[in-house]
Amino acid sequence: MDRPSATSTPILVKLAHASAPFLSTFLVVHLSAPLLANLGGSSLSSNVMLLGREYYQTSFGERYLLLMPFVIHVASGVARRLLASTPSKQPRRLTSTLSLTAYTALVFLPIHVFTHRLAPTDVSPPILAVGPAELDYEFVKTGLSQFPWRSWALYTGLVASVLMHGVEGINLLRTTWLGAARLSSQTRKLIVGAASLPVIFGLWALSREPLMALTSTVERYTACFTTLWVYRL
Repeated sequence: MDRPSATSTPILVKLAHASAPFLSTFLVVHLSAPLLANLGGSSLSSNVMLLGREYYQTSFGERYLLLMPFVIHVASGVARRLLASTPSKQPRRLTSTLSLTAYTALVFLPIHVFTHRLAPTDVSPPILAVGPAELDYEFVKTGLSQFPWRSWALYTGLVASVLMHGVEGINLLRTTWLGAARLSSQTRKLIVGAASLPVIFGLWALSREPLMALTSTVERYTACFTTLWVYRL
């Protein structure tokens, strides 16, 4: 009964670990934009975001450098847990930091992807297909301005859970593949704080700026958010 699990588990572990660097690279590229708002505001953030899209929003990059690694990473982790025949053979406790942050991120992530990636492509009124050239950090500023508590909760939750999961994952990869000593819990928390706080402060800097987009564009941005029930509460 345990043989399929015993055979597949090492493969699933390698798939999960091999896909992680692709996702880490995406995070560095993607979070550089709000982080740099601390230095140059929304103008610099938008320019950095446009450069970053050359990595993760081309037909090749989005498909093979982002979506495929993401699907592999999530599917291999879920499969390992489902294939474990007994609780004692689970890869780790559901209450472990690595597991909790993964499942927490999977709550925030679909909301973020839908509002920031999928909803703007709607060609019907009032959105009228917000194009890539229009979808800059004025969009983020609109969300922070029009839906402050929801935007802050969703951005903070997503950034914190993803970065904490990333740090826990890097710690696991170091011990598994490099034989390095495990970082202490305090050290890992300090790394998460050092990585996440500049991003949050960057969002705060963006929220302090006035909206520069045309009124009609702000209305289209707002419609992107309100397509999701979270922003209609």
